[in-house]
Amino acid sequence: MNCWYAVYTKMQLEVWAKNNLEERGFEVYLPRYLKQRRHARRTEIVPHPLFSRYLFVNVDIDAGHRPRVNTAPGVAYLVSFGDRPAAVADAIIEEIKSRENEDGYVRLGRGQKFAKGDRVKISDGALCDHVGLFQTGTDNERVVILLDLLGRLTRVKVPLDSLVPGDF
Repeated sequence: MNCWYAVYTKMQLEVWAKNNLEERGFEVYLPRYLKQRRHARRTEIVPHPLFSRYLFVNVDIDAGHRPRVNTAPGVAYLVSFGDRPAAVADAIIEEIKSRENEDGYVRLGRGQKFAKGDRVKISDGALCDHVGLFQTGTDNERVVILLDLLGRLTRVKVPLDSLVPGDF
């Protein structure tokens, strides 16, 4: 009988391990989210595994598939307790999948109560009472909004908790 199992991958090889397991005919789930990354004074939003070094595979362990999973390139091992791989409840996988957006990325935190282009007002801090347009959330409870400052649209990062929605 098929069950979901957690697979521990080699460092930063989650996608490669996923592709290799799929080539072997297994159903694989690698939940990812969009992460803000800074490099060389540039900021970009990139896909990142929700659980670093982990993915999930749906296999029948009793049918002898364990060696085929463990030997796939990029895989370190199946997560096990003793000599038996630890099954992950279907409900957990479904809960993670239910949090995905239309592009297949898991939505994190409360930042998803705003959609790109929503009008928001800053409720506290140095920019209190300024109104702007929501742009995107980040992975650390901050969001980016566009504010009209000195006659020009400026991207500003503010704490998510300082925003209130509405038509102003």
